[in-house]
Amino acid sequence: MVPNFTNRHLKLCFLLFVILSFGCTRTKQNPLLESRDNPIDFSSITVYHISEATDNVLYKADQNLKKIYRVKNSDRTYHNTLIPLDNLGNIIDNVWSPTSLLAFTHPSEEVRKAGLAASQKIEEYLNSLSVDEKLYNAVYSFSQSPNGLDLQNMEKKYLTETLRDFNRSGFGYGKKVRTRVKNILDQLSKLGLKFEKNISEARDTLFLSGRHLKGLSFDYCESREKEENFYAIDLSYPSYYSFMQYAESDSARKELRYMYWNRASSVNISVLDSLILLRNQLSELLDYKSFADYSTETLMAENAATVWEFESSLHEMIMPKALEDYYNLLQVKSDITGVYESTIESWESDRYEHLLKLKNYMLDSEKVSEYFELFQVVEGLFEICNRLFGISFNQIESPSVWHDDVTMYEVYDELSGNLLGRFYLDLFPRENKYSHAAAFSITMGKLTEDERQLPSLALVCNFPNPQNGKPSLLPHDDVETFFHEFGHLLHGILTVSPLYSYSGFSVLDDFVEAPSQILENWVWEKDVLKLFAKHYQTGEVIPDRLVNRMVAAKNVNSGLNTLQQIFYGVYDFTLHDSFNPYGELNTTDIAKILQNELTLYPYLEGTKMQASFGHLVDYEAGYYGYLWSKVYAQDMYSVFKENGVLDRETGRRLRKIIFEPGGTIHPKILIKEFLGREPNMNAFLSSLGIEPK
Repeated sequence: MVPNFTNRHLKLCFLLFVILSFGCTRTKQNPLLESRDNPIDFSSITVYHISEATDNVLYKADQNLKKIYRVKNSDRTYHNTLIPLDNLGNIIDNVWSPTSLLAFTHPSEEVRKAGLAASQKIEEYLNSLSVDEKLYNAVYSFSQSPNGLDLQNMEKKYLTETLRDFNRSGFGYGKKVRTRVKNILDQLSKLGLKFEKNISEARDTLFLSGRHLKGLSFDYCESREKEENFYAIDLSYPSYYSFMQYAESDSARKELRYMYWNRASSVNISVLDSLILLRNQLSELLDYKSFADYSTETLMAENAATVWEFESSLHEMIMPKALEDYYNLLQVKSDITGVYESTIESWESDRYEHLLKLKNYMLDSEKVSEYFELFQVVEGLFEICNRLFGISFNQIESPSVWHDDVTMYEVYDELSGNLLGRFYLDLFPRENKYSHAAAFSITMGKLTEDERQLPSLALVCNFPNPQNGKPSLLPHDDVETFFHEFGHLLHGILTVSPLYSYSGFSVLDDFVEAPSQILENWVWEKDVLKLFAKHYQTGEVIPDRLVNRMVAAKNVNSGLNTLQQIFYGVYDFTLHDSFNPYGELNTTDIAKILQNELTLYPYLEGTKMQASFGHLVDYEAGYYGYLWSKVYAQDMYSVFKENGVLDRETGRRLRKIIFEPGGTIHPKILIKEFLGREPNMNAFLSSLGIEPK
């Protein structure tokens, strides 16, 4: 996942910025204002630094806006109008991105609050640029000049999209409309940040006596014991998912599921209602049928009708496999209860999937995890990237970081020896930290006439902590998650875009997941796993028989799991296409109806999963993109299956054609170039265990 923390409109507003001068005084001691040639001194950042850096960069922006205003229309060129727009976005982002990261990862509440305040202030400034009439006139005037009309390729794309985004902010309408657009965007920014903050700070805990922990490992129980025979089960990923898989107590799993699907519900339901209402108002103001149409207009799908057709046809294709999966779970449940069972509840699914794998494949997820010690997985991924993409990694000793758990690395091009970028790994859960897994940008890569601005990113996850003398051992699902997020990180590191606005994963939202999803496939390849999957105690390479069982069980519940993803996409899209938050049905009613219609697991009464569904903020009307992107990711991986999963030439082509361009070229062109043909769904369906028709 790539976090956004603001609506997609703001991302596009980054196209509308002006170059900075260096006339404003810089405080040398402020780490956020130092040159990006060196890593940021994160451990020294204070609340004052965040506030000062924010004011500094916005002051510079104002000074340089005046410069672009003063250029005569007859003198406008690509280099004095459009390039400055892109450069301002880059320099503002060099403060905005690291402070946003700190807002969701820093242990200090004061620093987190300062990061959120900075984000809100910057977003409001960017909103003002999106409706700036002088700025619009400057760009429009250039577009009508001979130089503007003669632009080709990326330059033409950038100009066209910049004008399009101005129009999506209300140009073509009166000033009154643009003022209202600005007001809506400011409110959306504030509410989006609040929604994400509430999720990160949700810290519910289930307290249980020891009899409810039967089935869970000694290490799991010991680390959660608060007093004799009394345990605290928190909702972090390692804690929650282990409990749902292994706990024998049906009532305790139900209670924990209920708690998990009600995270932040006391505060976020009203926030979500306001977000949806404002998005509806924005689309109506600009004469779109719905916010879903407004949102998809700039994406691969192009309109809401295409998305609805995609979701409907996919649901029809997946349902037979899902019914087969459901029947298999019912068999397991009936064997345990001794009576015929006709329903699998949502809090039972993980448990019965675990038992099914034990019964049919002799596959114990906890035993499998013993071959995936976290930093062994990290080194294994580095080796795979070296073979495929020709890059190497160097860990930095004693880096300046925001928490002691964080590690730092440099990435080098193996052929030239050039430093390509830097990244940080923040991998363990802690209070008030971002609660999912995501790649955060810190500095985006960007080519200039003289050099390349080095990209810097952070991969933030919540993997099991080392405990009781054991290292962090990853369930295979977490290995897949790590590879996925590292794909986002590579997309940011390998970029060679000359424009900040198209750098790294600044691509269309319904394509952004594909470069990361393709990396998930390598964790299922026997020859790849043998490079790094070794028992944490004995050093034994993972046995062929175990890998064979893992691969055989790969598609257990693939149909049911895909139906759940379809539900999330349809739910998100429904809220933004045909839903009135103050109508007869509320967001919980819609969730209940769609859960029961689209999936085979009944809705759990009393839950409000939408309150912690963060993608409703950062992928609004765009969650369908996860499965949309997956179709392309699996199709591209089929090239590796044909040529060899560690084929260096194919890896280099993936780097050059998919990772390096960023958003400079439309993804449809990139995909077709990599495949050498038009894409199709065959590889995607096969990856789920479904025979393509």
